[in-house]
Amino acid sequence: MPKMKTNRSAYKRFRATAQGKIRRKKAYARHILTTKTTKQKRGLRSKALVNAACLKAVKKLLPYLGA
Repeated sequence: MPKMKTNRSAYKRFRATAQGKIRRKKAYARHILTTKTTKQKRGLRSKALVNAACLKAVKKLLPYLGA
């Protein structure tokens, strides 16, 4: 059976943790930053885990991520 293809755009957006969870970057941190507070922007810098509802779809896109 041939190798499965990894979705390259998803590969650039997600990373696996040591425990096998999937990390993602938070949205709303690209533009119109003048209207956001410093506290909001600081919170957007940190990574977040992929929601359980979306986890199955993300893992399907990334078969070799080790998750």
